[in-house]
Amino acid sequence: MPAPVIQLEGLGKSFPGGKRPALGGISASIHPGRVTGLVGPDGAGKTTLLRLMAGLLTPSEGRVAVKGLDPAKDAVRLAPVIGYMPQKFGLYEDLTVGENLALHADLRGVTGPERQESFDRLLAFTDLSRFTSRLAGRLSGGMKQKLGLACALLGQPEVLLLDEPGVGVDPISRRELWRMVRELVAGGLTVVWSTAYLDEAELCQEVLLLNEGELLFEGEPGALTGRLRDRCFQIRDIAGNRRQVLTRALCRPEILDGVIQGHSVRLVLRPGQAPPDLQPLGAGPAARLAPVPPRFEDAFMDALGGGPGGESVLARHAHQASADREIVAEARDLTRKFGDFTAVDRVTFEVRRGEVFGLLGPNGAGKSTTFRMLCGLLTPTSGDARVMGIDLKKSPGRARQKLGYMAQKFSLYGNLTVGQNLAFFSGAYGLRGRLQREAVERLVTAFKFEPLLDAPADSLPLGYKQRLALACALMHEPDILFLDEPTSGVDPVTRREFWTHINGLVEKQVTIIVTTHFMDEAEYCDRIALVYRGRVIAAGTPDQLKSQVATADQPEPSMEDAFVGLVRQQEAANPPDLAQAKGA
Repeated sequence: MPAPVIQLEGLGKSFPGGKRPALGGISASIHPGRVTGLVGPDGAGKTTLLRLMAGLLTPSEGRVAVKGLDPAKDAVRLAPVIGYMPQKFGLYEDLTVGENLALHADLRGVTGPERQESFDRLLAFTDLSRFTSRLAGRLSGGMKQKLGLACALLGQPEVLLLDEPGVGVDPISRRELWRMVRELVAGGLTVVWSTAYLDEAELCQEVLLLNEGELLFEGEPGALTGRLRDRCFQIRDIAGNRRQVLTRALCRPEILDGVIQGHSVRLVLRPGQAPPDLQPLGAGPAARLAPVPPRFEDAFMDALGGGPGGESVLARHAHQASADREIVAEARDLTRKFGDFTAVDRVTFEVRRGEVFGLLGPNGAGKSTTFRMLCGLLTPTSGDARVMGIDLKKSPGRARQKLGYMAQKFSLYGNLTVGQNLAFFSGAYGLRGRLQREAVERLVTAFKFEPLLDAPADSLPLGYKQRLALACALMHEPDILFLDEPTSGVDPVTRREFWTHINGLVEKQVTIIVTTHFMDEAEYCDRIALVYRGRVIAAGTPDQLKSQVATADQPEPSMEDAFVGLVRQQEAANPPDLAQAKGA
């Protein structure tokens, strides 16, 4: 193997006031012409490590070398060598695509004849040539990431550092990003890809698995996954409630981790343990255990010692939702236009009490617009939307008092503390006195906010920000909860904790409507509506959607395969016209 292009030797980084180092003496090698994944939960140190490689931070101990040079001390010499794409959209949303490229070309010293040649090449490579005059803020999530990648590639760097480029991006756009990165690597580029999507980790040639600033594993993904051979199973043909089966399984000592997969439940055993007896799990007389291949996510959870368990303190103290109606949300020919562009086109569906209903679709498909109309935040152009029997055109304010809403982007007050946000939102929902105190205390206990009550919301790690947003949405114990990409960018451990709470609330007959780009989360849905170009193109259970793309070559497609396959089928049957492309 050739000499490493990046060498880490006892690399550590501490920040003032931190209880522990962000990175604690890491030593590792990153080799040229490969994709190396940085994998780990929130607070693991992934972003800190990338910033040290980019020369944006200096080490507290040890050293980092890129092509034998110190990124901080030799910044001028390494500037043309390193391309860096930050975690948050690092571009100017009030500038056009072309203006952003020009600005970054100026910053990287790309001038002369090379400048326009670079623009033409990168715009063609990212398929953004048609959108050079569009404001960056009006691009879809996938297009923003492509523009960020194009800006990072200006000057033809040899090392590309990508900080969670797939966050908030739909599966089709993520596959496109990976296609482009593979082309770059084939041309000799070295890529370091930080990710919260563990299926992406399996696509990397090497991974560095971090947790709390420590390096847990370095090597090929298969070497870590291989440790779980003969420890992964699915409970199939479940006759009982699959959420209850999962909860019971996660309470057993031999079970390390578990998730819902369609009508099945996936389990990972602890080392040396025998599979569980299915009868006490209430899986039904026909239920059976089927061995399945281990995934990187299974190995990730094993390396961290297992998941958060199946009991939800939040759900234990939650109210029983009202049983006075079976249909709690409905859309009838729901349509929304913005000028000449139709964002949502005659969408119709019903959501039943006590179910998890998923709205899936690519970026810009219209699902968030549909979502906001059902929450009373947007007025439909035509058609009807009702929540708890209330017409959202006539009484949107009354409807909003009946529901909980967690926005796609962190929608709380960053300059207020955790305690102040809880107090504000409980008051906004009309809680006063003893009821307000009890509601806040219940959620502080459920989400373990006690040490954080005086911390500003903006200072929290992403996982805790999402917990706080969920807590505020649940303050008034709504019967229906709207979650718009609630776990985007959150690590698998926090996502499991999140869905443990959701599963527990559903057992209390609370209804959940959720949008997500995590296809493993879509498996938790009882039913799904797949939205594309403003219309519902497929609807049914996760297994029903997967069966629509199953073939002899792929008899058991994943949920991501179903998502991509159904959208591709729709595109083949109805190719987009120019007007639709402009509204993408």
